[in-house]
Amino acid sequence: MIARFTGAFVRMVLVMLLIALPSMLIESASDTRQIIALLAIFAGGLVLVEYGSAYPSLIEFRDAAPYNRLRFVMLFAMVAILSLIARGDLAPSLLSSLLLRLGEALGQAIDFPFSPVRLMTGALAPEVAAEDLERLRAGAGISFLIALICLVFFAALMRSGRWPGRGTSFNVWVNLPTFDPTAGRDVVYRLERDARVNILLGFILPFLIPLFMAQAAGSLTSAAVSDPQMMIWGLASWCFLPASLFMRGIAMNRIAAMIREQRRLADLAGPGRRLMPA
Repeated sequence: MIARFTGAFVRMVLVMLLIALPSMLIESASDTRQIIALLAIFAGGLVLVEYGSAYPSLIEFRDAAPYNRLRFVMLFAMVAILSLIARGDLAPSLLSSLLLRLGEALGQAIDFPFSPVRLMTGALAPEVAAEDLERLRAGAGISFLIALICLVFFAALMRSGRWPGRGTSFNVWVNLPTFDPTAGRDVVYRLERDARVNILLGFILPFLIPLFMAQAAGSLTSAAVSDPQMMIWGLASWCFLPASLFMRGIAMNRIAAMIREQRRLADLAGPGRRLMPA
């Protein structure tokens, strides 16, 4: 009980730090700071209740490390680096300059016709300053790199068989609280279907989000692009959400394969012998 509450408290502090980090590094209005503080408290409280409870409610794969830890590290790295780049306009430093140059090189490399970056820059209003355009491209480049590194690392864990862990049980109810294994068709079929849907969404969202934003707002104005807070959270969400869906799809496909293998072993064991569930 004490260990679970301690872990939940540490997670709460880290989530609150993540949400407040851009405001800590970049000057913002007092009203904005108050709103961010309320969001940080709400998100921290949700994490504390979720991880402090013995029964799950919303957060998936909470007992299948390092799935959520990797997602948190990915989002934290995106927000921290984007905040440091934005801070370079107010307080230039060697670190912010290096990150900006790295982001510019990466952004130029993935800014080709019909790429997500080209679609996002094409959604900008004509009056957007060249500096804001370059900053957007740099932030997109470095955010996509972070997402790719995390995806490759998670795929390597899958390939090596280290997730969700060798010799450990996997409780579907605890790790997938919103998934009912008794409803609908066969659980393996539903897991594989959901995995394909998540992977497909993870692939097309980087293209759909700029198109949706362009259709909803006509074009991104200079005020929206030059606002550091909107730039940071917009770019982080744009890259984090598709990568997170990719990871969820890969994880659900892995669970389906585990259940299928467990059924095969049960058939080999014969009707008179019973295997423990995976």
